[in-house]
This record gives sequence, C-alpha cells and structure tokens, in this order.
Amino acid sequence: MTLTRFGRPPPIRKPLRIDTRRKLPRPPLNLHIRQLSPCRLSDHYHSTLSDNLMYMSYSHKTNPIPSSPREIRLRWDPSNPYSKYRKNPPVGGSQWSKIPSNLITPTTIPKLLSIQLHIMSKDALTSRSNLLGVIAALRALSGESPSLSSKSINGVEIILGKKQVGGWIRQGMPSGAKVTLKGPPMYDLISTLSEFVLPRLRDFHGIPIPPTTSPHTSYLPSSANAVKPSDVTGVVSFGLPPAAMAFWPQIEVNQDAYPKMYGMHIHFITDAVGLGAQERARALVSGFQIPFVRMS
Repeated sequence: MTLTRFGRPPPIRKPLRIDTRRKLPRPPLNLHIRQLSPCRLSDHYHSTLSDNLMYMSYSHKTNPIPSSPREIRLRWDPSNPYSKYRKNPPVGGSQWSKIPSNLITPTTIPKLLSIQLHIMSKDALTSRSNLLGVIAALRALSGESPSLSSKSINGVEIILGKKQVGGWIRQGMPSGAKVTLKGPPMYDLISTLSEFVLPRLRDFHGIPIPPTTSPHTSYLPSSANAVKPSDVTGVVSFGLPPAAMAFWPQIEVNQDAYPKMYGMHIHFITDAVGLGAQERARALVSGFQIPFVRMS
C-alpha cells in the first residue's frame, strides 16, 4: 500500500483587492446577507396598515377632469429678429404648491422607502477628530461595522458644507454625519425608537405637527394646503434632544465610551407626493406607533 500526499493548492495568480476604507481584503464576489427571520413591522404593514391607509385616503374619482395647461410667458419675444436664435426658456415659476396627488389604488398606497439619521456637530468645525464620536454613535445605531458588509445603503457618510457661511463654516468642511437604512434594519430602528426611546422621554406628548390650514368644510385633509415645499413631499422629519441618545439600547450599554451625547434628526422618507402628501406620510408613520400631536 502506497501513501499518496495531497496535492498542493493552486497558487494565487491574482491577489485579492484591498478595500482602501476598511484596510481589509475585498472578496471577489459581493456578499449579500439575506433576511434570516420574518420582520414583524414589515408583516404588519402588508397585513393591516396598508388596508387602513387605503380606507383612510381613498377618493372615488374614476375620470379625473384634466386641468387646462397654464400659459407660461417666454423670456424673449420670438418675433424680435435680434432674439431669433437665442435660447428662450419659459418663465413662470414652479407650481410646487399645486402638484396633484396620485389616485389611491392598491398599488399606490404610501410605502416607507428608507430612514435617515443625521447628526450635526459644531465641534467638528474646529477639529475633524470630534467627528469620531458621531460616527461611532451612528455605527452603533445602524449596525454598521467596518469588518462586515454594510447593512445600510452607503454606510456612515460624512456631511460636508455645501456653501460658505461667513465666520462659521466653509465649503467642503466636515460638519456632521448621516446614515440611511433600508429593509429590515429600517424596521428594527422603528421598533427601538417606539418601544425604548420615545416612552422614556420626559414631558413628551408626541411629535408636533403644524396647525390646521384647511376649513372644516374642505374634503382635503386638515393640513393639505401646502404652505412650504416640504408639504408636497412624503418626508416626515423630527429631531431628538441630546438626552434621548442615552435611551437607545445600543448606546446605553456603553455610554461612557462616547465623549458627549448628540442630538439627531430622523427623516422618514416615503413615496407619497402631491397635495396632502405630508398627511398621508404621517398616517403611515403613526401606524408604526410613532405618536403625533397637533399644535394649537
């Protein structure tokens, strides 16, 4: 009986690429982490919340009357021979306050697309090293890890100044960080926010929303009259004070590791557009146990 040795592994002819951000070898294939267990809030949306939104926002309009096109004047007189070949863009302004909403059908029910956490740090304007606490906090809240595949869209991103403000911020200067979540991590964040953070806030009665602007005889929702461009977009935004950061379980277990507590802005991004989009987006977010209160 002759003993044979196992052959040597084939040599690696092409070395693995190195990720410049994480300083680790990059695998030749993209690793996708699948959902290992059913998401409770996702099932709640498809089984209960979508039917309630359909009932609350349904409008029986089979043949909507098309609106007449608006007459928009031109910048230059087309009959003038001196402006014959000149670019003539129309002038009239955007009608963001009159964007019609889509008809509510079973396929156009408002959906939650993503959640964005944004932290602004004034200390980062003097030294970039002050952003380390902000980045560490967002990584703890979003589950982002430098050694694993990203659970968010682009990971934790550093926010740079877009324009120069005299004596305060310059263009391109880092001023904060943000992270955008999608899928199951997004619903996990909602569950933690509604069950652990908001109930422990002192003197918290709900997220304030502006007072009603529509008359009681109007068929539109109470805040459907657009008074600013954000009213026709399905984005619900609110802020949390620095004291609320200590109530997140990911921060509370190791609170001494952070130099200070930071306030944050939370943006719920939905696909609702048009008149009454803010009301439909708030109705969707309130279905995930996020309370709202009307300002008097």
